[in-house]
Amino acid sequence: MVGLATPCATSAATPRVPTGPTVRGMDVSGHQGAVDWATAWHRGARFSYVKATEGTGFRSPTFRAQYDGAARVGMLRGAYHFGRPDVSGAAEQARYFVAHGGDWSPDGRTLPGVLDIEYNPYGPDDCYGLNPAAMSGWIAEFSDTYHALTGRFPAIYTTRNWWNTCTGSNPDFAGNNPLWVARYGPRVGALPAGWHTHAIWQHDNRGPLPGDQNLFNGDMAALERFAMGPTAP
Repeated sequence: MVGLATPCATSAATPRVPTGPTVRGMDVSGHQGAVDWATAWHRGARFSYVKATEGTGFRSPTFRAQYDGAARVGMLRGAYHFGRPDVSGAAEQARYFVAHGGDWSPDGRTLPGVLDIEYNPYGPDDCYGLNPAAMSGWIAEFSDTYHALTGRFPAIYTTRNWWNTCTGSNPDFAGNNPLWVARYGPRVGALPAGWHTHAIWQHDNRGPLPGDQNLFNGDMAALERFAMGPTAP
């Protein structure tokens, strides 16, 4: 995704994850342009996340075509928002996201929206000028606003190093917000503070699928339950 720094190395002692069934997926943005969804499906992709918005001033021009293209071939799909704590408030950004593609419904095909919160690609301060308490408050406000608008808490996409640095290893989000962790390599490694498991692992930025390569931590039935929400049987 935009601004993702070089992933951290993992040690040989880190257990391999996943150890059970997984589902392959991808995430795309305007960088990928027109996506060959049929080929991606043939290569095993069963879900995709698509960039919808950034801050309160950017809507991806490829979002609708990509989002609908994923649905047409049968993929579960969801939208993500690239958070910009340096440009506007969290509630404003959550509302902008929901208004421009980030909404969720319990239709079994729509994945929860995602807050992509990571390294600042626009300046030298990885934490967008916020201290850990202010950053944690910003993320909480985005999460709470998204939940109020959609009935679902957003997933959070981040890296362990960014999270532990910029939120001060805040453990308070693991209870409500599924984790989409970025770490390139053969093992998912240690997770950001608070989370004991992940929902999605972005393990590479190249591979057989367009865009970034992802694995859902479970089988297809679990992915479908994830789409339906925490009340799904």
